[in-house]
Amino acid sequence: MENNNVAKSSRITLTSKEKSELIIEGFITIIILLLLNIAIASVSKLLIDDSLTIQNLIFGIKEVLVKTFFSNSFYSLKKFVFFIMLVIDVLIVYWRLIRRYRQMQLRHIITELHFIADGNYNHRIPFELSGDLGKVIDSVNGLVDSTVEAIEEERRIEKSKDELITNISHDIRTPLTSVIGFLGLIEQNKFSSEEELFRYSHTAYTKAQQMKVLVDDLFEYTKVRQSSAPVSLSIFDLNQLLNQLTADFEIEATNHGYSIAVDSKEKSIIIEADPEKLVRLFNNLISNALKYGVGGSKIILESYTNEGNAIITVKNNGQPIPKEALAQLFERFYRVEESRSKATGGSGLGLAIAESIVLLHNGAIRASSNDEWTSFTITIPLKQSSGHV
Repeated sequence: MENNNVAKSSRITLTSKEKSELIIEGFITIIILLLLNIAIASVSKLLIDDSLTIQNLIFGIKEVLVKTFFSNSFYSLKKFVFFIMLVIDVLIVYWRLIRRYRQMQLRHIITELHFIADGNYNHRIPFELSGDLGKVIDSVNGLVDSTVEAIEEERRIEKSKDELITNISHDIRTPLTSVIGFLGLIEQNKFSSEEELFRYSHTAYTKAQQMKVLVDDLFEYTKVRQSSAPVSLSIFDLNQLLNQLTADFEIEATNHGYSIAVDSKEKSIIIEADPEKLVRLFNNLISNALKYGVGGSKIILESYTNEGNAIITVKNNGQPIPKEALAQLFERFYRVEESRSKATGGSGLGLAIAESIVLLHNGAIRASSNDEWTSFTITIPLKQSSGHV
């Protein structure tokens, strides 16, 4: 849903009915005040005529006020009292009209709220008022913005879930069809030799392994995507971990025509992190380099520290990644090549898992590629915050 903020008007425009209400309100108030003034004047005259003390007090106050603010022409008790009562009456009429006007403003705001509540989430209360009503309008508009954003986020999550299910179904269905097909041939004895039987069972086993890789990656992806995913922190030497990884991948790299090595600017890098998750992170990056770095011969793991962070770059000199693909690399199920070929096929979750692991460590990962190197650079704090465990 698109969020369109309506331009605010300077004030609320009253309807003809509301203007009439204000006029009637003022007229009634004036009549009531006139009657009240007459009553007060009558009662006051009786009290003053009967009390010399009250007369002296009133004349003393009047004399001070007249000498300070007025000319001698006002030196009349009746004129003085009339002036004071007139000021009070004007203030009361003004207060009553403003109070009713505020009530009308509130009524307009409530009408706008009902309109929004009926599902018109693109609408905003268009009035710009001062005081508490202005704060209420700003708060309501802000609340509607937050609600719309939450609805959009929920829709994005639902769409993301649907896409996840669609992609998983697509990736599982193909190998599952092969498994069922070859096992069906075996079940129906549709093989002519033991060699053919072995080929059928081996193909079914290979396809089942592909399904297991996908399920394992999916499980890992959903696990590390949770912001509350457990992180088992320990302190270790990052360079030792990288050296162990290169040793583990040495044979596989050689089979792919690659050499793999660690190039560190420092003898040791002591880091606080989850070693198991970092192993998964670098396994994914190295496996990707071997899978997609067509025509390359080197995989290098560079490491150094900078401003309290460990900087690790996994790079290969294979075929570069197109610029338009770099921004989408960390999206789940995204592959640079359009086909899901058997040679490079995988779950498509490797880099998405890698990014999630980095984020769990409060770090960042970025990709770059040119004719010389395709690089994945990871930045992870050497020490994790005490609240992130």
